[in-house]
Amino acid sequence: MEHHTDFEGLGIRPDLAEGLRGMGISVPTEIQEKAIPVLLNPDLDCIGLARTGTGKTAAFGMPVLQLVDLENRIPQALILAPTRELCMQIAGDLTRYGAPLRALRIVAVYGGASIGQQIRALREGAQVVVATPGRLVDLIDRKAIRMDQLRRVVLDEADEMLNMGFRDDLERILSQAPPEKSTALFSATMSSEVREMAARYLREPVEVRAGKKDDSHPDISHQYAVVHAKDKLAALKRIVDYHPGFYGIVFCNTRLETQELSDALLKDGYRVDCIHGDLDQPQRDKVMHRFRNRYVPILFATDVAARGIDVKNLTHIIHYHLPDDIENYTHRSGRTARAGQKGISIALLHVKEAYKLHRIEKSARLRFERFRIPTADEVAEMRVRRFVESVMENKKQTGDSVALPNEWVWPLMQLGKEELVRIVLAPELERLAQARRNQEDLNVEERLREAAPPPASGKPSKKGGGGSKNVSPGDIRMFVSLGKLDQMRYDELRELIFKLTSVSGRAIRDIDMFNSYSFFVTDADSARRLEGQKGLKWKKREVTFRRADAKKPGKR
Repeated sequence: MEHHTDFEGLGIRPDLAEGLRGMGISVPTEIQEKAIPVLLNPDLDCIGLARTGTGKTAAFGMPVLQLVDLENRIPQALILAPTRELCMQIAGDLTRYGAPLRALRIVAVYGGASIGQQIRALREGAQVVVATPGRLVDLIDRKAIRMDQLRRVVLDEADEMLNMGFRDDLERILSQAPPEKSTALFSATMSSEVREMAARYLREPVEVRAGKKDDSHPDISHQYAVVHAKDKLAALKRIVDYHPGFYGIVFCNTRLETQELSDALLKDGYRVDCIHGDLDQPQRDKVMHRFRNRYVPILFATDVAARGIDVKNLTHIIHYHLPDDIENYTHRSGRTARAGQKGISIALLHVKEAYKLHRIEKSARLRFERFRIPTADEVAEMRVRRFVESVMENKKQTGDSVALPNEWVWPLMQLGKEELVRIVLAPELERLAQARRNQEDLNVEERLREAAPPPASGKPSKKGGGGSKNVSPGDIRMFVSLGKLDQMRYDELRELIFKLTSVSGRAIRDIDMFNSYSFFVTDADSARRLEGQKGLKWKKREVTFRRADAKKPGKR
C-alpha cells in the first residue's frame, strides 16, 4: 500500500482535512491510512481490526461524513456502539470533524435519556445517527426512525456488543437495513462470533488491520506486585501515595468489591468513587463527570461497567485481581497510554495467581516486570520531596512581589526553622501517619515466576470434570450448573452467585466456564454454604452447587 502522510492524500476532501489540521490532527494513524481509502468506496464492505485508542472513530467517521448528501436530511449513515458513553463520544467527535459541513446534522440515541427528545431530534432531520443497539430497536418498534435510505452501517467495537448480549438486536437492525448498503465492522478482536456475524452480513469485505495480530501496546509498562491477600488494600494505598499525580482506574471483579474498596479509601481521606452495574444513568453520569474533571482521581470499576469509558491522560491501571478472561486484561490496560502517552498497568497478585500471569504473558505476548511496593518510609520521603519541590517552584513564580507587613507574620517569625518545617509538612503527612506506624514490607519475597504454572494442556481432568489448577490445601473446587450457554461472563457469574447465596464474589475465583456448567475455587467455609443451598432458581431453571470431586447425583 502506498504510504500517505496526510488525509488529502487518502482522498479526504480539502475542507474536512483542513478542519482536522485545525484540531491538531495532520498525520493519519495506521488504521486511518488503511481503512479510509476502502471506506471512501460506497460499494465496499470492510472489517477493521484495531484496539481502542488507535483512531478508529476518524477512520470510519471521515468517509461517512464525506459521503452524506447534505441536502437530504434523512438517516444515510448509522453507527452502532455498545455503550452510552462511547455513543456520545463518537457523536461529539464526528460533530467536530464535520464542522466545515454547515448543513450536517448528527443525532445520538441511547438508553438512559428521554426517548421523546430523541424522537423529536430525529423528526427534525439528521443524516448521521449514532446509536446503542437497545435504544435503536426501541425506536424501530415505535416507527420513529427511517432505515430505508441507509447507505452505510458501521459497527464499532463489535466484539463488545456481542459480549454484552446485543446479538439479537444487531441481527434485527442489520436485517432491516437496505440490502444495497455497505457495512463496516470494527473490532479489537476477531472472535468466532464476530467472524460469524461478518460472514452473514458483509459481502466480500476488505480486511484491514492496525498492528500485528497480537501486537502489544508499546507505551504501556506491564508490571506485577506480589502481596498477601490481606495486604492488597494497604499495597494499593502505597501505590497511590507514592505517585502524587496518580490518575487511574482500579479494576475489581465484582460490583460489591468496588463499593467496599471505594468506601474504605474514602473513609481514609482519599478522593475516590466507583462505577458498577447497580448505578442508574444519572448516578453514572455524575461519577464520570467527577472523574473526567479529576475531582476524584481514583475510580473503582468492574469490567462490565467500564465498557465504553474513554478518559484521556490516565497514568495508571491497577488490577486488584487479574481477570479470568485474558481479553479483559488487554481492554483494561489499553485504557491508559492514549495518544502517544506512557501508561503503567500494575497487577496486584498473591502467589496462587501465578498461573494467570503466565497465561496472559503467553496468550497476549506480553512481558511483565516486577513492581516493588514502596515501604511506608519511602512513601513519606517521596511525598515530602514532591511537596518541597512544589514549594520551591511556587517561590520561583511569586518571587518577592508581595510585601507582607511584619505584624501579619510575626508569630511565624518567632518559630525556629525546624519547627516551622514540621508545621508546614504536617498536613501533607497527616494521612500517612497511620501507614507509617505499619512499617512492614508488603512485598512477598518468593519470586512469582518460580511458582509452578498449571498443566500445559489446560484441559480438565476426568476426576471431578474441572481440573485442579493451583488449588491450595485449604481451597475447595466447586461445580455450578451454569455456563457459557447461559450467556454469562465471569464477573456476571460471580454477581449471580452472590445474589442467589450471599457468598461474596471475592470468594469466587479461578473460574473455568464450559457450555452448560462451570468450575471455580473457593474457601472451605464458602464451599459448605454453597453445598447447603437447595431449591435455587434462575430464569426458571434449577441452579445446583457441589464439590467438583463429589459424585454426580444424576443426569442433568
